[in-house]
Amino acid sequence: MEKELQRLKEEAEKELEQICEAQHLEPFRVKYLGRKGGLLSGAMKQLRTVSKEDRPRLGALANSIKQEIESLFEAKKETLSLPVASARSLDTSLPGRTLPEGKLHPVTQVMEEICSIFEGLGFAVAEGPDVETDYYNFEALNIPPHHPARDMHDTFYVTDSILLRTHTSPMQARIMENQDPPLRYIAPGKVYRCDSDITHTPMFHQVEGFLVDRDVSFADLKGVLTSFTHNMFGKELDLRFRPSFFPFTEPSAEVDIACVICEGKGCRVCKRTGWLEILGSGLIDPEVMKMVGYDPDVYSGFAFGLGVERIAMLKYGIDDIRMYYENDLRFLSQF
Repeated sequence: MEKELQRLKEEAEKELEQICEAQHLEPFRVKYLGRKGGLLSGAMKQLRTVSKEDRPRLGALANSIKQEIESLFEAKKETLSLPVASARSLDTSLPGRTLPEGKLHPVTQVMEEICSIFEGLGFAVAEGPDVETDYYNFEALNIPPHHPARDMHDTFYVTDSILLRTHTSPMQARIMENQDPPLRYIAPGKVYRCDSDITHTPMFHQVEGFLVDRDVSFADLKGVLTSFTHNMFGKELDLRFRPSFFPFTEPSAEVDIACVICEGKGCRVCKRTGWLEILGSGLIDPEVMKMVGYDPDVYSGFAFGLGVERIAMLKYGIDDIRMYYENDLRFLSQF
């Protein structure tokens, strides 16, 4: 019985495939799907002759085959009912119609460009969890409880010890805990802070980078970041390193570039200074080295972090970060 059902299915599929004209569909329907005299109806009537144990299985198989043939029949019927253009109305010399192509989001484009530049400088890429522990987000980076630097982060807490990471720097501690120097990594990803205005969003993207080895100096840091800045914005753009403070680096510096809007002459965007800050950096604090079990007398290193949206705003001349997330195709299609 089962072989007979499978044979009917194969014959019906083969015969239906060969039908090219609508006038042949009705004879096919009557032959296979007709209630009286149809081959499938006849096969299903024979189920009464099989054993009670096999009857449910074979009945289900017969119904499944019938539904499949009915579906193929309706699809063929719809295909043959479509209007066919006459030969005279078809101009084969016309160019084909091209479908519009999607484009990468500008933040994604800039993120990929940043990663590509640092990969070219020998940095590997590492990714970590968005939901982080207080230890890796703060304490392992020399920001203990009640440290005033925690107030700078406006953190989303899930529990007292679980939070949405405020930077991608926790990957520095995670990697250093499990690997021995030399290390050279960047950690791109999403970060979260309770902040929202024309230059800040509750969720944004960062790229953290660090290098650890013997005899690493501030000159090495300046060389890497100068090379990155020139690759991203062009060698003709001026930049400077300005002293700053970060709990996990000492000494620390912020990197400024000449304002891309006024070319360093002074305007509203750069607050008449002629400079725009693009990232923070510094030599890794010895206390951070001790937290991961490195001897700061043997190893040294540097770390840096930059906001991808800010780099994209400067690169493309965008003055409101919220435009990235409004999903306005008129804006997004420009990139």
